[in-house]
Amino acid sequence: MAADHEPAARDPAAFEVIGVTKTYGRDGRVANDDLTLTIAQGEIFGILGDNGAGKTTLVRQLAGLIAPTSGEIRFLGVPVGEAEHLLTTRVGYMPQSAFALNNLTVREAIYFTARFRGLSRREARAEAARLSAEWGIEHLAGRVAVRLSGGQRRLLQLAVAMAARPPVLILDEPTNDLDPVNRRRVWSLLTAANQAGATVIFVTHDAVEAEKVVHRVAIMRDGRIVALGRPADLKREIGGRFRLELIGTPGRPPALPAGIPCSEPEPGRWLAVLDKADVGRVLTSLDMHEFADVRLNSSTLEDLYLHYASK
Repeated sequence: MAADHEPAARDPAAFEVIGVTKTYGRDGRVANDDLTLTIAQGEIFGILGDNGAGKTTLVRQLAGLIAPTSGEIRFLGVPVGEAEHLLTTRVGYMPQSAFALNNLTVREAIYFTARFRGLSRREARAEAARLSAEWGIEHLAGRVAVRLSGGQRRLLQLAVAMAARPPVLILDEPTNDLDPVNRRRVWSLLTAANQAGATVIFVTHDAVEAEKVVHRVAIMRDGRIVALGRPADLKREIGGRFRLELIGTPGRPPALPAGIPCSEPEPGRWLAVLDKADVGRVLTSLDMHEFADVRLNSSTLEDLYLHYASK
């Protein structure tokens, strides 16, 4: 697990976000609210939060696709508004859904992206072959992207983002639509890219997967950052707590003692974060025959996420 690793600070930072607010519409709906954070070069930085927390708006601003309403973002010390060439050549961005290269084949999408980032024709052809093989889509090389399945298109998006080995990757929900085998492939290849020097910034709502690779994390709620730091440090703030996981009936919460909140992150999977003093009475109160599985462990990044997201 890489969660306790913190890369040495380098100058300049990959990104500096300084008092950034983003509003939309005539009513001034707030998507990001006075965000300030620094992302160092060479780290894996995760952004967690529920739908509507402001995660996608933040990474689109990092990528220079939308401008803040107020505040400033700097990329490698340069204001993002003045860094268009830097961003297009040094950042591999993967959006959550829309894909601009839908009318190209798999091979063409990777090839032309590599060419755009400065590779020669021969290098770009080799890059398309390499990435197609790495992401397990070489058998789809001649297929038009728009005709791929959701999972196949996601793998192509990742391959395109990594074409020509950009030093910074910004990935919005990189494991959406993927089966467990390909989710493992994503984290393995992103970790390898980071070990080769790349800065990796990703959005996810899956704290369990994020904990396997992330160095630092920002947890967002309602457009604000409610927690920021290394998972190990943040977990100490809720130290002495345990996670109780119950596999039971979807939609029917377990009967826990009063004052013990419980959430259902997946159908039939119930989670509660317990103080040490509550463990005994909670376990005693349970009818174990109601559950397919009962697990009690020390707190995890998922518990941290649930704690701060609902605080």
